Amino acid sequence: MRKIIEKLRETGFLEKEEFICLIENRNKDSFEYMSFLAREERKKVFGNKVYIRGLIEFTNYCKNDCFYCGIRKSNTNVTRYRLTEEDIMECCKQGYELGFRTFVLQGGEDFHYNDDLLCGIVENIKKSYADCALTLSVGERSYASYKRLFDCGADRYLLRHETADDEHYRKLHPSDLSLENRKECLFNLKEIGYQVGCGFMVGSPYQTVENIVGDLFFIKELKPHMIGIGPFISHCDTCFAEFKNGTAELTLYLISILRLMFPRVLLPATTALGTLDPSGREKGILAGANVVMPNLSPVSVRKKYSLYDNKICTGDEAAECVNSLKKSIENIGYRIVVERGDY
Repeated sequence: MRKIIEKLRETGFLEKEEFICLIENRNKDSFEYMSFLAREERKKVFGNKVYIRGLIEFTNYCKNDCFYCGIRKSNTNVTRYRLTEEDIMECCKQGYELGFRTFVLQGGEDFHYNDDLLCGIVENIKKSYADCALTLSVGERSYASYKRLFDCGADRYLLRHETADDEHYRKLHPSDLSLENRKECLFNLKEIGYQVGCGFMVGSPYQTVENIVGDLFFIKELKPHMIGIGPFISHCDTCFAEFKNGTAELTLYLISILRLMFPRVLLPATTALGTLDPSGREKGILAGANVVMPNLSPVSVRKKYSLYDNKICTGDEAAECVNSLKKSIENIGYRIVVERGDY
């Protein structure tokens, strides 16, 4: 196993069979060695810096009916909400005062926020906080829409591909969505000039090790600037309610693999990881991650953005507890910095 891990560190990639072996035969020794090398690689590029992103979940309306998602359009148990531009600007104001220099606008695919409205919000944020980066995560849109938002000042875009295998994709999504379009959106975003993030769920329903390896191959092809992975966690109001959750253990192992593949990539320790494991954020940093995303959304709406059950929305992952977050990161030898943290 160590020979395979060394090859990954030296070349940044493996053959399919080697990736399968690395994942299927993982053990305590390989986990510890992999995470050690991942930490060394990230220190070469980033030192002990950890970047914070202020997450603003501004709408839980969504036109899609993805089988795994708690805010899918057919879920009538969700209390829907939309933040106004004034609400969003207040979140940014509070976040800026707390030291955030990246804001992430994330929501369901809610075309109440058409290009005119969303561009106005983007322009207002960039005008008010010129030294900050702005990331959008609002799903699949047209090339023209992406281009217009970019021209208005959006810097980054997060769009998880979820799985790179077409058959697996169809098991997770309704027939009106396609992996082909998802991938096209990602390549369009790169062409336009965004810093682009993709990612996938670890342990999603029907996922195989071969599926995970396919994700690694697709990410290598895309060459993103950011990669967000987190464990699948079921939601009680979806058809996957009874499915077993993914594991923090495999997620952490894959974070280390991704760091060795992409030493310069921006790699978050996600909220889902912190939901499964109270120390998940810190363990993610020790596995090679270098980004955390505290929640800047108004406290009144946080529980309503329920993508999966028991999602953490208060405590150290919340923006108002950033001092506590700084201490927990410092306790493992790293430091949160007040920087945009560009690729």
